[in-house]
Amino acid sequence: MAILLIAPANAQTVNREQAARAAIHPVATTAEMNAWLARVPVTRAFPPNFAEELRGAGGAFVVEMSTAPGCHPCADLWPKLHDLGRRYGWQVRAIGADEALLRSGRFGLPWVGHPVAWVRPVKDANRIIPIAIGTDHAPNLARNLYLSAKMLTGVRAAVGVRALSKYTGIVGATAAAPRR
Repeated sequence: MAILLIAPANAQTVNREQAARAAIHPVATTAEMNAWLARVPVTRAFPPNFAEELRGAGGAFVVEMSTAPGCHPCADLWPKLHDLGRRYGWQVRAIGADEALLRSGRFGLPWVGHPVAWVRPVKDANRIIPIAIGTDHAPNLARNLYLSAKMLTGVRAAVGVRALSKYTGIVGATAAAPRR
């Protein structure tokens, strides 16, 4: 399938693989990661009951993150999620590469690399929502935690997905699929 992008001077046909590359930013160094992260907008507006709702939902949900050795975005995302987990009472844990690949496949997403973070109910491993593909700013992650809890407790998914902070796609440079 090709996607037609229209530029003022000329039209260019972009295939699916090129579009995916444009949305994914593999980085091999902290400096590269920080350069991409500097381009990501930071969420500044939150509902008035934001902190209370996140604290209230903490015991019901778990954040699970894929990671890999030497992955700079993983090393950036992990402490941000742990800080949010401590602040709001959410469990945060790592999942293996095979589980990460399986989850991406269940969503029909191509594997793009680590890190990917999901939220799920503590008692239901099959209801998962991706909240980050690549690292992100802590306020954006907090917003996505809040919205994932809302979606998993009844807010229409279409409403929640539109409100999620967009995924950055800042992943580790080795974006190959995990080996089986």
